[in-house]
Amino acid sequence: MSDPSNRASDFFNGDSKTANLLWQYVSSLSPEAITQLSKPASPEVLGVIERNIIGLLGSLPSDHFNVNINTNRENLGKLLASAMISGYFLRNAEQRMNFETSLQDIDANEQKNDI
Repeated sequence: MSDPSNRASDFFNGDSKTANLLWQYVSSLSPEAITQLSKPASPEVLGVIERNIIGLLGSLPSDHFNVNINTNRENLGKLLASAMISGYFLRNAEQRMNFETSLQDIDANEQKNDI
């Protein structure tokens, strides 16, 4: 069984052509592009991500409880990975929704013009 701490480095340094191309692409991005890609495009997406993380950690209100979370490096990494995957999924869903809305608007405008 492989060491979990080496999985990411194995992925990016492995023989997979796709992994190397992806790593090269990500490495070539400017800091501004990475900042832009890292920001949620809407408050709705940010809210869903926050609710997801709260759900993963527990939802005891900190003003009534002295909440401390203890974990190890591996579990913290899994939490981070889960949050990142959720963020990517939500960003893609948001882009798809915007794309579909744009197509519907174009279709509605074409139908208006045909009348």
